[in-house]
Amino acid sequence: MPKDISAVVEKINVSAPSSDARWAFEGDVPFGDLEAGVPLSAMPVVHRLRLGNGLRLLLLVDRAAPVVAYYTWFRVGSRHEKPGKTGLAHLFEHLMFNETEGLKAGDFDHKLEAHGAESNAATWVDWTYYHESLPKDGLGLAVKLESERMARLVLREPQVTSEKEVVANERRMRVEDDIEGAANEALYATAFTEHPHHWPTIGWMKDIEGFTPEDCEAFYRTYYAPNNATLIVVGDVREAQVLQKIRDAYGAMPAARIPEEDTRPEPVQRAPREVELARPTATTKLLMGYHGPALGDADHAAATVLSEILLGGRASRLYEELITQKELCTEVRGWVSTFRDPGLWEMYATVREGRSAAEVLDVFEAATARVRDGLVSDDELARAKARLELGALQGMDTASGMAEQIGFYDSLLGDPAGAFRKLEAMRRVTAGELRTVARRYLRPEARTLVRVVPEERPHGATTTEGAAEASA
Repeated sequence: MPKDISAVVEKINVSAPSSDARWAFEGDVPFGDLEAGVPLSAMPVVHRLRLGNGLRLLLLVDRAAPVVAYYTWFRVGSRHEKPGKTGLAHLFEHLMFNETEGLKAGDFDHKLEAHGAESNAATWVDWTYYHESLPKDGLGLAVKLESERMARLVLREPQVTSEKEVVANERRMRVEDDIEGAANEALYATAFTEHPHHWPTIGWMKDIEGFTPEDCEAFYRTYYAPNNATLIVVGDVREAQVLQKIRDAYGAMPAARIPEEDTRPEPVQRAPREVELARPTATTKLLMGYHGPALGDADHAAATVLSEILLGGRASRLYEELITQKELCTEVRGWVSTFRDPGLWEMYATVREGRSAAEVLDVFEAATARVRDGLVSDDELARAKARLELGALQGMDTASGMAEQIGFYDSLLGDPAGAFRKLEAMRRVTAGELRTVARRYLRPEARTLVRVVPEERPHGATTTEGAAEASA
């Protein structure tokens, strides 16, 4: 144990009121690019600590600016839900900004705004997080507010009903009345039949409308517990101050019994699938998904690089062919999902008015065939890697950016410096590896296609939820 952290931990533990409030140091992780030539001794580190009640802390001191980023990551997302109760994880993202036993509704935001802070939250498949970015003297405020809502959230009928209505309206706006939202929901609902990726993080409408305060209370007491949470603190702070404040605020919280997951692996897709949605759009839109690798899979770096070559902006192959040369599309893009379990390798295109979806699909199929059969050029490979590296590093140029990346990779891979390991893995990708992942994943039988076509009648389209439930 490094001498400085050792002394801090030992000093604070002397006054610990119980074993649950004692800190254990679990090691340091170098936070930097190991291939950049910076000596390990000069590299910043993420201190990993854990309270006796299970609360984890990842602490990175960064004095580049007088600010602090405070993130709380809970290891719960839509994958932890059950059929009939979808959307609970996302509902809590809203409920957590509501009333607590010590704060009236609205006080949380008002106190942060008065201190010049920014706050937000996000929920997805594998995780939920809450964060504040604020001046460094606001650390104590962030600790007080976040610990309050982790332990003392009010979940009575008026609060739950109000937030259910907010989420239902959000679903209408982002899915039912949004073409891309409806198409993406239909894509995952069709491509997955067993795995929880089948349902959307926002939840099905009938589930949202059916939640009770008892459902919310059970979910809260199970997953919003110190032993299911990780705090990430990055910024201009003193280690002793951070450990003392967090110990005092969270140390008395009891651990919960976290249930074992019961996730069914997705069966291999052996035939192409297709769904057509009629929507108020002037032109056809195509959303394709091939079953792809998990974030921690050795293939993920190569798949990410190949996706960049095919669909990563104006220099990509499909942008050049579909938009610049043949003028078949007005937009193309792609993404390899970053989930703990295998997700989808997505490809999206908006067909230009007067052109056909068949023409666009022919180009996509020819492009995937070429990368399955041949090698990309050295120049293409180098350009794609450079763009991905720039994007990765730009995402960590602030305390908040670093905290988010630390939390994300720790939650998914157990590695607070996983962003740098992913970068190093992408640098090592070869043209041969790109051909291998193309052959492994970009197979016609593994593709799901959602075709969004202009509706003929104002109310002639089947709802996405109905189509999804039928596919199950």
